Amino acid sequence: SPLDPAPISMIETIIAYKPEYLLDKQGRRLDYQYDKEKKEFVRDDKGELIPDSNGRPYRLWRDKIKTPDDIWKEIVKAAEVPGTTSAPKLQPIAARIVMLQSGMRAPMGVKVKGPTLEIIEKVALEIEELLKQVPSVEAAAVVADRVVGKPYLEIDIDREAIARYGIKIRQVQDVIEVAIGGRKITTTVEGRERYPVRVRYLRELRDQKNALERILVSAPDGTQIPLEQIATINYLRGPQVIKSEDTALVAYVLFDMKEGEAEVNVVEKCQQFLKEKIEKEEFNLPPGVSYTFAGNYENQVRSEKTLAIVLPLALFVIFLILYFQFKSVITTSLVFSGIIVAWSGGFIMIWLYGQSWFLDFDIMGTNMQTLFQVHPINLSVAIWVGFLALFGIASDDGVVITTYLDQSFRTQQIETIEDAREATVEAGHRRVRPCLMTTATTILALIPVLTSTGRGADIMVPMAIPSFGGMTIEILTMLVVPVLYCMFKEWKIKLGIKDKLFVKQEK
Repeated sequence: SPLDPAPISMIETIIAYKPEYLLDKQGRRLDYQYDKEKKEFVRDDKGELIPDSNGRPYRLWRDKIKTPDDIWKEIVKAAEVPGTTSAPKLQPIAARIVMLQSGMRAPMGVKVKGPTLEIIEKVALEIEELLKQVPSVEAAAVVADRVVGKPYLEIDIDREAIARYGIKIRQVQDVIEVAIGGRKITTTVEGRERYPVRVRYLRELRDQKNALERILVSAPDGTQIPLEQIATINYLRGPQVIKSEDTALVAYVLFDMKEGEAEVNVVEKCQQFLKEKIEKEEFNLPPGVSYTFAGNYENQVRSEKTLAIVLPLALFVIFLILYFQFKSVITTSLVFSGIIVAWSGGFIMIWLYGQSWFLDFDIMGTNMQTLFQVHPINLSVAIWVGFLALFGIASDDGVVITTYLDQSFRTQQIETIEDAREATVEAGHRRVRPCLMTTATTILALIPVLTSTGRGADIMVPMAIPSFGGMTIEILTMLVVPVLYCMFKEWKIKLGIKDKLFVKQEK
């Protein structure tokens, strides 16, 4: 339907995970009495756990299950059914969105287009076998549409036979239609409601080929003739569903990526792999057949092209605003160095999230790695949006320090290098507290986002990671900007270049 693109043949299973620990009605962990010597929970005479505020929470998951993804892997292993594919892990609404965007029931796939169903099915099956060889592709999740494989009953009416009995072909078709599909003959009125009345054979009289052959057709003289005497009924293989795009027949090859892989990288590797096979003539496309990759990665490619314009534009606008403030390209560049420092901090944090040892310790019984959802992060649109937000915040400390440095140099007599250094140190001391407050409040505000697990967390957490790492390293701006500022002024003093800040101005 327009609201639900899932086909009738699609098998959808909704799995609700049990919580990791026993919880109360408010979703809080419950603590139970624990025997540290025996290393087991204490139970009463009925075998039930004993509540204890000083005890430990009771874990429902098995020891080897650490994350929800581990549960999914176990489900995939236990639920392998011949003839079906291990569908990608998608939320119900997310699955519908994916199908509405690409027409496929998977985050990524290949669309094979061609002139006939038989040809595109053959090519799709070949691509299925090839994609299973790509290292970054989950081989168990690769499946091609079996386009031609549904059994059909074909009723071939013998025109010479019906002519001998004086029966018209339309009469035979009407009998078949009424017997198998049914026909509306009237409408019954029940108060304000109306119901159509259809007539057709009972199920047991039309569910087998032999039963259909015994359907009676009336001749003009009243003779009842079995259908098998005037028609031939055969089983044929035909299409399960006929799909078309851009006036061409299409079949899908669905696949999924392995954990830790980026969608765009996986698709690029698959494209390169198929291209190499075609060049080596190990895979040939029949005339009129083409294939294209489709899925969520298309949105990311479009977003990356947009960000390739937006990111430089944002940096230019920030630089322009800073220039309006300081009226100097050099000073603006010094303040802008804080963004470079924060940029490096964001990438360092992304790297740390990919390390197994990062935050692998417990505080008050809570594992920090689990709390902050530490796992390898791929560069995505959400990551770059997080960097975009970081750029605007990272220049704050540089503006605060540089503004006071300008004021300090104006109010003091700057004649020697020592004077410049004293003014720089004084400005640094005066602006340490405001800079630390700005950075600390930003970092503290990002912690709830990094630990969130509700709806939208899969987008918000990657956005917060570069901002958190950038602001953590951005503390160095309190040292980098004053040092660069002082170096520039010392250089001008050594060369004897005049500067309006070197002369004490009258009030």
